[in-house]
Amino acid sequence: MIGIEADPSAQDPRAAVVRGWIVPAIIGSAMLMQTLTATVISNALPTMARSLREDPLSMNLAITMFLLASAVFLPVSGWVADKFGAKRIFMVSMVLFAMASMACGFAQTLNQLVAARLFQGMASAMMVPVGRLVLLRTTPKSELVGAMSVLTMPALLGPVIGPVLGGFIVTYWDWRWIFFINLPVAIAGVALVRAYVPNVKEQAVFPIDIIGIGLTGIGLAGLIFGFENLGRGALPPGSSPASSC
Repeated sequence: MIGIEADPSAQDPRAAVVRGWIVPAIIGSAMLMQTLTATVISNALPTMARSLREDPLSMNLAITMFLLASAVFLPVSGWVADKFGAKRIFMVSMVLFAMASMACGFAQTLNQLVAARLFQGMASAMMVPVGRLVLLRTTPKSELVGAMSVLTMPALLGPVIGPVLGGFIVTYWDWRWIFFINLPVAIAGVALVRAYVPNVKEQAVFPIDIIGIGLTGIGLAGLIFGFENLGRGALPPGSSPASSC
């Protein structure tokens, strides 16, 4: 009879604890950082507009450009993770997200803020799905349900506490701290990922569909610009389908 060799990590209680809640909590902290960034800015837009001497309606670009960059670069995240390694890309995306957050905090004009938010959205598109990919590839199926529940709890807190935290910061501090609070979270997250998250092997990858990704990006950019035109009049009347309806 042929025996089946047991996984040594499955008998190690410390490894079970790491898989059970430490690794999901680390990845969930990155998701909390992403959801906070997406929602905390909403109550701070009037204060940011006064500081940058811009129309408050124009500040919506800081939100829409973040969402646009996240949507455009989302299809690339899986391919990049398979090509260069999910753990490595997860750590790099957290560093890039922190750097983009710092650039948002130091922005002096709306154009600088929008450019920094674009890079922040690009990093977010890599960080969140790749983090989930790391969890799926390092967690046994028998522990996956519990790990996913731990993962989703920090992500659910972001939309709840984001607007309240944004209002508190602009009331008692400076609006730039909305972005600076991501720096210690990212630094701690990268250190914990290196210490506790197992390395994920690189996967065989197929050639990337550059044409499809390019068309998706152009379509989403046109859609976002069309919605922006409804409220700002960026195009002459009748030049877009939305205005002709």
